Amino acid sequence: MRIFFLSFTLLCLTILSFGQKPTTDKKLAVQIKQLTQGFQGDVGIYVHHLKKNKEVNIQADSIFPTASIVKIPILVGIFDKIEKGELQLDQQLIYRTSQRYGGSGLMQFFKDSTQVDLKTLIALMLSYSDNVTSIWNQKLAGGGMAINKLMADLHLQQTRVNSQTDGRKADWEKYGWGQTTPKEMADLVTLIRKGKVISIKSSDLMYRLMGNMFYDERGLSQIPSTIKTASKTGSLDDVRSEVILVNAPKGDYVFSIFTKNNKDQSWGKTNEAEILTRRLSKLLWDYYR
Repeated sequence: MRIFFLSFTLLCLTILSFGQKPTTDKKLAVQIKQLTQGFQGDVGIYVHHLKKNKEVNIQADSIFPTASIVKIPILVGIFDKIEKGELQLDQQLIYRTSQRYGGSGLMQFFKDSTQVDLKTLIALMLSYSDNVTSIWNQKLAGGGMAINKLMADLHLQQTRVNSQTDGRKADWEKYGWGQTTPKEMADLVTLIRKGKVISIKSSDLMYRLMGNMFYDERGLSQIPSTIKTASKTGSLDDVRSEVILVNAPKGDYVFSIFTKNNKDQSWGKTNEAEILTRRLSKLLWDYYR
């Protein structure tokens, strides 16, 4: 009885946050399922047209590695500190070469003792998926535990930072830096769009920062450049994922596609998961325009 009550309470909180529960777009669901047939890996897709309040959920409540999409929860953590007056966007910081970390990004190539402000750290983390600034921002945000509390407060039950976070070693070994579900990540971006994360002002600034993506070869490539979007990609050898909210002429829509255990682990535009992402984005743009 207690489990039922908690589940019912969570459902009520979710409805209060987003409004009336969406209905399934059965026609679109059929088209998306056809698109994913034969994909060699695990795929989860969530689509929600905010004005029509219709959704498609294909394994969208399953847990996937975030890869670099974890940088959206980190962004929320940073703006929580800014809202509290503990950090400022123009705050000056000093980069040390001891902070170097491999993978994507630019700051690893900066000279020792370079002075940089917090807004630049955030911009590099999002636009260029910079790993050095992302690790730095996670620490500035209070670490994984502080960020995870914010996710829990937003009623996101599976979206968590695992790396360098007490009590999450097993999750880190399984999922890496972070974990989420396609639906929860789409919901988080939607909450930011609606001004419901931290504050209206903070949500607006976060949404602006998420609209400047350098990595635009996947889903973004199928959306006209004149259309405002907010997005983030994530990639590992066997993972390719993306979340995008599109300010389309006939109403905003958000979609996320997460993949894992991918057979095709190549890097480049011909990767199977990246091709699937582009096809999904084109399908949605054509469907909603």
